[in-house]
Amino acid sequence: MTLNVALIGAGAMGGAIGTRLLQTGQNLTVFDLDPEKVSVLVKLGAKAAPTAAIAASASDYIITSLNAPHIVDIAVFGKDGVAEGARLGSLLIDMSSIDPDATKSMAAKASERGLRWVDSPLSGGAPKALTGELTLMAGGAAQDVADAHVVLKHLSTNYTHMGPVGAGQTTKLINQVLCGLNFMAVAEATQLAINSGVDAAKVPIALRGGRADSAILQEYMPRFASKDYRRTGRIDNMVKDLNGAQDLARRTHTSMPLTALCAEIHRMLTAAGLGGEDQAALMEYFTGPNKEIFQ
Repeated sequence: MTLNVALIGAGAMGGAIGTRLLQTGQNLTVFDLDPEKVSVLVKLGAKAAPTAAIAASASDYIITSLNAPHIVDIAVFGKDGVAEGARLGSLLIDMSSIDPDATKSMAAKASERGLRWVDSPLSGGAPKALTGELTLMAGGAAQDVADAHVVLKHLSTNYTHMGPVGAGQTTKLINQVLCGLNFMAVAEATQLAINSGVDAAKVPIALRGGRADSAILQEYMPRFASKDYRRTGRIDNMVKDLNGAQDLARRTHTSMPLTALCAEIHRMLTAAGLGGEDQAALMEYFTGPNKEIFQ
């Protein structure tokens, strides 16, 4: 069955989501403030919409992939936003990584306008979106989450209903805590290997299948060792998510000392001008910033 899908936000992540949906034969209408990002998807078969409202009016499923809650709010409820054009009962699937409380507030506003809301942030990044192998954690009413899977199954191999609206975003923050700490641990261990004369690129091979193994170890220790900083994510995006986790920790009276240290190191690198670089640039914390490598 071919689906009519609106995509609001065609950045690095949204662009990958849109590309995958087009590859699986869906009808895609795209809106983004940057026409160049839209044009990339148009060349692949998408339709461009002049506003989010018009994109939503042509679709049964509306996916948002944006960077912050206030941007999602404007895109959905602002002038010419999704809520102005979406048909009653339309399903809005927010794949952004944003604050759970903001998600709950926007979902309530959407409900007042006759729209359904599922928060379905992701893990796996653009590479996994392009192959349809994302891990998705969904929050919302059971039927809405099931309905969202009709389109999200084209993007994911692991789709879990975590609870009511906001539960998906909470789970994503937990995911980011685990990823952030793992990145730091692997970077630190890489430097220890280098300083001790062990071939760091062979460590993941030696540890494969053991308790220390992880996807981050396998992918990133060789990249840390060789200073391969090709961008698949951004340090400043991790700062955003770790800030969100710390905010949630304060609200829930949860002690998270390791997350606090991890977040502070990410903030230091961002302040040093490395916020736009890949997580692999965490090695600069151990070796000292060398700005020439980013030019």
